[in-house]
Amino acid sequence: MKASEIEVVFREEAGRALATLIRLVGDFEYAEDALQDAFAAALTQWPLTGLPQNPRAWLVNVGRHKAIDRIRRRTSWHDKRRELEAEAVIAAQAMPDEPDAPVFDDDMLRLIFTCCHPALNTEAQVALTLRAVCGLQTGEIARAFLVTDEAMAQRLVRAKAKIRTAKIPYEAPAATMLDARIDGALATIYLVFTEGYAPTEGDALLREDLTREAIRLGRLLHRLMPGRADVQGLLALMLLHDARRHARVTIHGDLVRLEDQDRSLWHGPQIAEGAALVERALRAPGLPSVYAVQAAIAALHAQAASYAATDWRQIAGLYDVLMRLQPSPVVALNHAAAVSMVDGPQAALNLVDSLAARETLAGYHLYPAVRADLLARLQRREEARAAYAHAIALAKVAPERRWLERRLAELNGT
Repeated sequence: MKASEIEVVFREEAGRALATLIRLVGDFEYAEDALQDAFAAALTQWPLTGLPQNPRAWLVNVGRHKAIDRIRRRTSWHDKRRELEAEAVIAAQAMPDEPDAPVFDDDMLRLIFTCCHPALNTEAQVALTLRAVCGLQTGEIARAFLVTDEAMAQRLVRAKAKIRTAKIPYEAPAATMLDARIDGALATIYLVFTEGYAPTEGDALLREDLTREAIRLGRLLHRLMPGRADVQGLLALMLLHDARRHARVTIHGDLVRLEDQDRSLWHGPQIAEGAALVERALRAPGLPSVYAVQAAIAALHAQAASYAATDWRQIAGLYDVLMRLQPSPVVALNHAAAVSMVDGPQAALNLVDSLAARETLAGYHLYPAVRADLLARLQRREEARAAYAHAIALAKVAPERRWLERRLAELNGT
């Protein structure tokens, strides 16, 4: 095997392997170090022996032994009893879950609920799990939250320290505690999906390993809590977005705009499943969940026969509802884009410009990108060029940057 092939396998297996190691070792730092040691061992051994039948189990097994080695090296002679106790705990833990195991035998789902302990605030819960589940770097997580790298690094350090000092166990919560942790779990799974569907940086527009994992976890949650509208809404939202993935990217890896996508490439059965889940979620008593409203928007896009036939007025109305349920600059930006299709670009530009003072949008490339599109439609070409140039400078994902560069070239007539 080549090193590049091993890296692909590692990227696909790392999240679940790390989740299992955290359960086995009981500490984020030890588990992360152990997984890196296992990866280094794979780079040495797999080119000679070939890919193991179960790469994740191989990484976990090697990582477990590496963790014990690290404990032995770091423990003083005076703490031999603690060393032996730690080794015994690691050795006694079960190996990775089997496909037919009960829902909470899934280490990834167990880890997510562990990280969503009420002792941690919601942002810390989500950030810490993104680090463990997705293997995202601090800067990538910071961009997902629209905060600085330094601020995110401090949050991660505090979250790990809180788990360690409060002795929060790495275990599934009792059924009576699920409600207290579900919001963080849902937010985490959705951010895992989002990082796969629209990565914060890199050369690829999609990371299917993350979207698949998020949908898998969403299905597990739905099995665990089948009557919850927010769980139904989240699973529907992910299925509906994911159903369009093959039409979003060309064979060369370039972005395809929604209006230009070949809808015959959209996955019909997945759209039907998502739409049915949306209907059930919206029929539930009480206020609709934010995921159900977003899924309803996605369903309108997915079920429209063409871009021109899309019910933009209803989409704009649903964004109004979403703004009342969970106001944010990003939701406001999407609302403005929908308004542009109903009331025209000037009305939308007024809404976008009202967001200019939001510091959270300062480094968000879609803010100047949306402005650029609206300005171009209003024939304010010089301002549109400047906005496109700003968006290009901020874009971290190569296909999105190339798409913006093409739009600017079109505006320049080249």
